Amino acid sequence: MYPKELTDPMKQELIAIGFEDLDTPEKVEAAMKRPGVTMVVVNSVCGCAAGAARPGVRLALQQARVKPDHLVTVFAGVDKEAVAKAREYMLPYPPSSPSIAIFKDGDLMHFIQRHEIEGRTAEMIAEHLVETFEELCTV
Repeated sequence: MYPKELTDPMKQELIAIGFEDLDTPEKVEAAMKRPGVTMVVVNSVCGCAAGAARPGVRLALQQARVKPDHLVTVFAGVDKEAVAKAREYMLPYPPSSPSIAIFKDGDLMHFIQRHEIEGRTAEMIAEHLVETFEELCTV
């Protein structure tokens, strides 16, 4: 477990742009039952989360014409049970943090794993997400 003083600012980066922090398995289950498109960001303390994933998500939401209906996040290494529950919905993909999953009516439609985030810029992540939003989100 990481100290709250370290992770709270990282959580706030996503909360500040409209993400709901899911810190219990019950909150994850409730979020996954919502109709529409839900983006789940598995947040992390690693450098690729700070340099590409969180900034890429922010840029995508700023640039996108259409966006997911629901924005939620869980934090790996912090909210262990919530992350475990979220990862159940992300099967068959192995645990990956950071990662970005997009669900439509509870069904996993798109998944970006850590190895697809590492070495990419925030702009590249944003471009990929905007294209995915165009495909999966309705106007």
